[in-house]
Amino acid sequence: MSLLQTYSDYFVVSQKNGLSQFQTMTAYLGGSAFQTVLDNPVTAYRQLVQQYAKDAAGKAVDPKVAVAEANAVFKAAPVAASLSGLIPRIIGVGFKRVPKFGILLGLSFFLGEDGTISPTAAFGASVLSAPFINPIRMIEKQQRAYFKTTGAEKPIMEILRESAKQNFLPLFRGSVPLMGHSCASALLGLAGQPKLQKYIKEELSHYGIGTFTSGLLASAAVTPIYVAVTNPLSRLEVIMQTSKIDGKSIGVIEACKEVVNDSKQFGLRGVFRGQGLGIAKGILSLTAFHQGRIWLTDGFRNHNISNGSYTPPVGSA
Repeated sequence: MSLLQTYSDYFVVSQKNGLSQFQTMTAYLGGSAFQTVLDNPVTAYRQLVQQYAKDAAGKAVDPKVAVAEANAVFKAAPVAASLSGLIPRIIGVGFKRVPKFGILLGLSFFLGEDGTISPTAAFGASVLSAPFINPIRMIEKQQRAYFKTTGAEKPIMEILRESAKQNFLPLFRGSVPLMGHSCASALLGLAGQPKLQKYIKEELSHYGIGTFTSGLLASAAVTPIYVAVTNPLSRLEVIMQTSKIDGKSIGVIEACKEVVNDSKQFGLRGVFRGQGLGIAKGILSLTAFHQGRIWLTDGFRNHNISNGSYTPPVGSA
């Protein structure tokens, strides 16, 4: 009976924020899908810039050389390169985001938070959702890993067949840096950005600033911090997840040593390969995600008002 009651409550519109838990979850997933489509070209390009940090002999190359090689791949096949990895990322909106947002919103609900995301909920969701997210990210990166030699994506079924020979364990390469990456993403992107956006909108309200502009400014403020924290973690993920599935895997320690050696040769340019791209991607991704989420949230709330399931407080905007 309690299970049925819980299921029923999932669709009940809250009089506090005008949304049901189902509508809140759908808004998060919709915003994620919107973000995924828009930022995929930047995501693909950034991976190649980081992946081409080594030449065919395994020696680190100057960041300018890596950028040139990434540019060559995009010039040779601009559409294919821009869309590479998009299918697993779109599928991942379900496989990755349902567990992550489900755990996030679930923890937020049980912690008694109303419409806000706390650091505790963000941290818990990052750790608990990693086993669901990592296989999708691994497949996504493997699809792009051989563009320079083949000029095409590696088929998903081929990746899965190779992984199956090792009981699918290769799909979990890079889980440790992913947890750190996901935690930073949740703390700064999901918990921090909305609070900062609200503050900016209130402070600049006399300038007539709208939701989109305030979201863009908040994303621009949060992103440099986010990228500074996650870029080295992203490097570790790329190193660990683009090695051959049927070859020797690269562990966290070995990947860290590779980044350290890169820094010895090229300084901070070696450590922060793709940093500028990461900032551009972060601003685009955060703004697109939250704007898509807000559009859906407003649409659901207006629908609930029109059908009488929600009555906004007197004097609310």
